[in-house]
Amino acid sequence: MPRYALILSYDGSRFFGWQKQTENVPTVQAALEHALSAIAGERINVITAGRTDTGVHATAQVVHFDSEADRPLQAWVRGVNAHLPEGAAVWHAQTVAPHFHARFDASGRHYRYILQSAPVRSPLLSGKAGWTHYRLDTAAMGEAAARLVGTHDFSSFRAAQCQAKSPVKTLYSVRLSECGGLLKLDFHGNAFLHHMIRNIVGALVYVGSNRLSVEGFAALLAEKSRLKAPPTFMPDGLYFTGADYPEHFGIPAPKLPPWL
Repeated sequence: MPRYALILSYDGSRFFGWQKQTENVPTVQAALEHALSAIAGERINVITAGRTDTGVHATAQVVHFDSEADRPLQAWVRGVNAHLPEGAAVWHAQTVAPHFHARFDASGRHYRYILQSAPVRSPLLSGKAGWTHYRLDTAAMGEAAARLVGTHDFSSFRAAQCQAKSPVKTLYSVRLSECGGLLKLDFHGNAFLHHMIRNIVGALVYVGSNRLSVEGFAALLAEKSRLKAPPTFMPDGLYFTGADYPEHFGIPAPKLPPWL
C-alpha cells in the first residue's frame, strides 16, 4: 500500500492538542484524519513526528499515512485543506518509502518558544507568545540553558502524566536570541518529555528574574525531581518547528516561516 508524508501547520489555540480524544473534542489528529478520509474515500489513520499539547502550535509538523486511493499529490494538499477547519493547513505532500515512519525515523526535533518580557502583555500576541512582567537577565538565562546541552535525566522537567519509557533525553542545542522586544528560545533534541520545554522555560524565567541562580538551575537538573522545580510555563509561545530525517527519505529540511 502506498505511503505518504505530509507537512502541516496549525494554530494550537484552536485545538485540544494533537492526539484525538472523544468525538466532541477538537484535536489536530481528528481533524486531519477526517479530512484525509474524505479525500481518500476510506478511513485514514496518521502517525506524527511529535504530539503537541493544547495551545501548542506547529509550523512544520510531519505525519505519514497509508492509502490505496489513487490521488494526485495536490489532492492531499488542496483537497485536504478544503476539509480542514480554520487553524490548520497542509502545505506539502509526497510519497515515501513503505518503511518510512514519521516518529521512529526522526533523529531530531525542533521547537521554538517565543517570550515577551514587558510590564503589560500585548493583546496582539495573545495565544502566540508567552509573557512575563519581569525584566529578564538573558545572559544568565543563556548560561543556565547551556547546562542542558547533552544527554541528561530530565525528570526535573517532566510532567507527572508523562508516558515516556525513559526520562533520559539528548539536547543537541539550546539557543537564545532577541528580536523586536521578544526573546526566542530554540530547542533541538532527539526527543522531548511531556511538558519538558514548558517546564524548562518556566525555570529559565526564574533564572532571568533572579529568583533562581544559574547554580540553582544546574542543581535542579541534577535533582531529577519535579518537587522543587518552578511551575509549568504557559503553552502560548511554543511552536513545533520541524523534525530531522535521513536524507534518503527526501523530507524537506525544516525552515522557520519569516514571520516567526
